Amino acid sequence: MYDLLVVGAGPYGLSIASHAAAAGLNLRVFGRPMASWRDHMPRGMFLKSEPWASNLSDPAGRWRLDVYCAEHGLEARHARPIPVEAFASYGLWFARHAVPEVDERTVTRVASGPGGFTAVTEDGQALHARAVALAVGVMPFVEVPQALRGLHPSLVTHSSHHSDLDRFRGKDVTVIGGGQAALETAALLAEQGTSVRVLARADGLRWNDVPPPWERPWWQSVRSPHSGLGPGWRNWFYSERPGLFRRLPESTRARIATTALGPAGAWWVRDRVEGVVELLPGHEVTAACAVPGGLRLDMVSRAGVRSALETEHVIAATGFRARCDRLGLLSPELRGTLAVLPDGSPVVGRDFESSQPGLFLAGLVTAPGFGPAMRFVQGASFTAETLVRGVRRRLRTTPTGGTVPVPGGGRLTESPSPVRR
Repeated sequence: MYDLLVVGAGPYGLSIASHAAAAGLNLRVFGRPMASWRDHMPRGMFLKSEPWASNLSDPAGRWRLDVYCAEHGLEARHARPIPVEAFASYGLWFARHAVPEVDERTVTRVASGPGGFTAVTEDGQALHARAVALAVGVMPFVEVPQALRGLHPSLVTHSSHHSDLDRFRGKDVTVIGGGQAALETAALLAEQGTSVRVLARADGLRWNDVPPPWERPWWQSVRSPHSGLGPGWRNWFYSERPGLFRRLPESTRARIATTALGPAGAWWVRDRVEGVVELLPGHEVTAACAVPGGLRLDMVSRAGVRSALETEHVIAATGFRARCDRLGLLSPELRGTLAVLPDGSPVVGRDFESSQPGLFLAGLVTAPGFGPAMRFVQGASFTAETLVRGVRRRLRTTPTGGTVPVPGGGRLTESPSPVRR
């Protein structure tokens, strides 16, 4: 029986695995490393986070992004965005050096099992563990506006459904959303010759400012410190003190998780959008239907004025909504035991443990509990260290043993894979 199964091999899953291996836990890691970054972001995108705030986490801090960049002749400097392809390659490099060998099979089901949990892989193998860490990223939580649901994928897709945008060359595309994914997608479409417009509910688009210089007078740093989520004391608190954030009243945490660091474009995208892409702020889609050659969008403005437009395709860059009922890999029985917050997200304790003992959660799904940092790579370090400490605490309070019963009789004994150096 394993001590821990880590389900997911993105920045959070790999960081958790690195800390768990260093702690001597008997573990297995499942998932295609950096899959979201490799398969669900178009070529040409850049990482919005600063390079120094985009490290995966190992206990010794040896396998940082700047180390990878120096080794591969790349630049990792403040206020210089890193290409998504380079960040994905960094994650693979981290996995090779800091994590036990990753099993790239997909885990299709996690259920309560003998002495803990049973996980079933895509090819039917059952594995048993005393604890499970779900680090499934954002893909289970894709959010598409109600008016667009049910339309064929040839007409409507989510921004995360594209690893490239070549299929839209020479076409007419409407991007819905006002955040980085929407604006950068629109810029890439325009640059390849697509006729593109951005439709957003907000009255106007928001743009992040160029970050202040890394080296600056002390009084400027005191007034507005750097943080992994941007300058300013509020961002510093979200970034550097997620444990204290969790102590805020639930209503305050919910409000901040919903409103903080809202939709905005990076400063380096602005010139590629304004004056280049048709912008329709202050509009919301109320209905959509297929028409010859594409689809028709019925819209209403903030002033109540109704209008319509026709387009060949809609890309919904409308984010993700982390709800328990979207954790489809959990068995219905296990999912039904989880305590949930009013927004549908799971309750997590101080060590990222859910209300089901031994089931730990990481990433976006924990943002209502630990704050906005959990929506970014920045949160991986705190999560990995805290979650593994919680797993060790949980293991000390549950029975031990190296064998478990398996269906059909007999016993199963399993051992960990070594970390490769």
